[in-house]
Amino acid sequence: MVMERSSAQSVKPFVIACIPALNEESSIAKVILQTKPYVDKIVVCDDGSTDMTAAIASGLGATVIRHSKSTGYGSALATLFGAAREGGADIMVTLDADGQHDPKFIPDLIAPIINQTADIVIGSRFLGGSEVPGMRQAGIKVINDVTNLASYKGMTDTQSGFRAYGKAAIEAITPVESGMGASTEILIKAKARGFRIAEVPIIITYNGSPSSQNSVKHGSSVILSTIKHAAIEHPLLLFGVPGLILLAVGFGFGAFGLDILINAKHLPVNVALIAVGSVIFGFMFITTMLILWVLSSIVKELRPSPQQYGVGFKS
Repeated sequence: MVMERSSAQSVKPFVIACIPALNEESSIAKVILQTKPYVDKIVVCDDGSTDMTAAIASGLGATVIRHSKSTGYGSALATLFGAAREGGADIMVTLDADGQHDPKFIPDLIAPIINQTADIVIGSRFLGGSEVPGMRQAGIKVINDVTNLASYKGMTDTQSGFRAYGKAAIEAITPVESGMGASTEILIKAKARGFRIAEVPIIITYNGSPSSQNSVKHGSSVILSTIKHAAIEHPLLLFGVPGLILLAVGFGFGAFGLDILINAKHLPVNVALIAVGSVIFGFMFITTMLILWVLSSIVKELRPSPQQYGVGFKS
């Protein structure tokens, strides 16, 4: 039975910890054991591990969902969102399997959701004073700036995987990005659906530095994902504005070229190319904007509001 929260009666929410894992046999046991005191259930998505990750997690009482092969962080998250929905979670907490996230911060993460002041809570390593390696910190700052433009403003750690989701967010969001871009995709979708977001301080322990190749791959994936989903959610901004600018440039150079043609009896090739090219690309951008705007409008009309998912906790 679903009960509404009231000042007279406080109902304990059903909290599920969801852990994406890939070849984490050396750390998964510690993560599960430290997480157990703070949640009601633990679900591990083993994303095609070739070691003992799944066996260890299952042996410690976690529900394990296995992918036959590694499909990526985002795919594991999608599986975990589905498991949280099927499991009737009131709150879903995601944390990494490598031990970087300290489960003792779970009460801090879920508090704003229990108090109904936020639908999604992100654990920010920058608010908590974590010692972030220089290269990683610089990369995260760039990604933060890009993500903030497309989603919530002023967030300090958009790439943190240590998060809590309320029931409405669990029901409404399913990431489709298979890679690390899923973290940003979730925020863009949450913003479009009107979910409230909060950040709380956490401390992260790093177990070695990532390779530069992985960092570049991660950053590229996130930025491309941000551009793609921002284009879907905000076509007027991403295509309309550039399209109008290109048309203005094209018509401006066209007028300039026409003036030269009338007075000097010849048309500079470079001026003509800029005018024609700008107008063509401008119309392409505007056409793309109109198509995406129509499709986006249809999707938004069909999209349920956060209130339609309800915020009650199961008794």
